Amino acid sequence: MGEWDDLTARLLADGHRVVRYDGRGHAASTRRPRDMTRASCVADAVAVIEHLSLPPVMLVGQSLGGHTAFLTAAAHPHLIDTLILIEAGPSGPSPNLPTEIGSWLDKSPVPFVDRDMMVAAVAELAECSYWAEWEQVRCPTFVVRGAQGTMPASEMAEMRTRRLTATATATETEVIQDAGHDVHLDQPRLLYEAVRGFLARARHERRTR
Repeated sequence: MGEWDDLTARLLADGHRVVRYDGRGHAASTRRPRDMTRASCVADAVAVIEHLSLPPVMLVGQSLGGHTAFLTAAAHPHLIDTLILIEAGPSGPSPNLPTEIGSWLDKSPVPFVDRDMMVAAVAELAECSYWAEWEQVRCPTFVVRGAQGTMPASEMAEMRTRRLTATATATETEVIQDAGHDVHLDQPRLLYEAVRGFLARARHERRTR
């Protein structure tokens, strides 16, 4: 979770309350949970929000966490005020992704996630896409990808088009230069500035409605 310290500190300095949690199978959370399905990860996000009796939240997620975030927004719109996705979208990834993820984790000098659990979680993503769920998202949404990341530019464009067609709601997007999949680590200041700008525009739009 420490990899989010920079963005957390900047948001706290702006007066936001920040709640972070390690998703199942990640970092200090349960290393080998019995269930790593998308539904279980959404249930975890909902449980955190409801346990803390939070008002509708700004939900931020990257990669698999971003996937969980938009599925949560689709299934529980009353809990989510705004949505920020970093290198995450509804397209089904390459069928080879589970193998690629396993090889990548094998090379990591410091294990931050259980290898087998992550491969199992990614395998579910590789089996299908989640465009129908994406088209159910109603809250203001910001999608960020790294210019050298793994999220295709075509997926970001399709996210804008599909959601506008389904809900008449625009999706803001931004590409962060000189950043890979871990945008928050590669360009933390640029990511913060992008998030801050999106939140300012969302607030202004609400005031002028």
